[in-house]
Amino acid sequence: MLVPSRRRLRLEVWIVLGLSLGQSAVYSVVQLLDKMTRAPLAEGTSTLNRSQSTREYFDLTYQLLDIIFALVPVLLVLYFLTDQRQAVPGKAGNSGSAFRKLGFNFARPGKDLLQGLGLAALIGIPSLGLYAAGRALGITTAIIPSALDAYWWTVPVLILSAVRHAVLEEVIVVGYLMDRFGKFGWSMPLAIAVSSVLRGSYHLYQGFGPFIGNAVMGVVFAWLYTRTRRVMPLVIAHALLDIVAFVGFSLFGKAVGLG
Repeated sequence: MLVPSRRRLRLEVWIVLGLSLGQSAVYSVVQLLDKMTRAPLAEGTSTLNRSQSTREYFDLTYQLLDIIFALVPVLLVLYFLTDQRQAVPGKAGNSGSAFRKLGFNFARPGKDLLQGLGLAALIGIPSLGLYAAGRALGITTAIIPSALDAYWWTVPVLILSAVRHAVLEEVIVVGYLMDRFGKFGWSMPLAIAVSSVLRGSYHLYQGFGPFIGNAVMGVVFAWLYTRTRRVMPLVIAHALLDIVAFVGFSLFGKAVGLG
């Protein structure tokens, strides 16, 4: 099998982003412009988890379908990253595995969990302060982490939604893009900067505060990935942040600026 050319890899990256977070970034910019031309950002709202039907089990079905189909680009990325020349059928975890290449596995659960908890604390607490500052400055919308109706499945679906966001963003924006940017011959600072700006851009619909906060988060996460070559601690940290935001708001009705 021939090694893909840089031109082919660039096309691959555009396709992946066009099907996933690049598409989200474009919509986010348009939504931001829409909100800014209607009223001051401080008067706007951003709802992260919406009900999609007034009928309970249709709403549940829509929520689960959204989660499932949102993860398809992750499967595409894992397929692209699997080295078919080295993959051995029937042997999980071999050198051709994309899971092993990204560190997206359970090879070191204890250490990954501790790093994830530490990252969640490092990012989460300042994020609350940045949200408050953004609201005070009028550059951040009011963020509503969940507007789902209260059903027996609401909390489990919010947890699945948080995990979906964590896997989608960390596997694609950090693991996949850092691998591809390296193959483009980009320097590490440039690769980290582009990855981080992309992360911030698909949060622009929430305002400029979340753009800045998520871009900074992207720098920290991408830098750590270059040191450890493991995406699992990032997935854990991101999932924890979103679970606290989504479930906390759903249960206690208090807005928190995460997600």
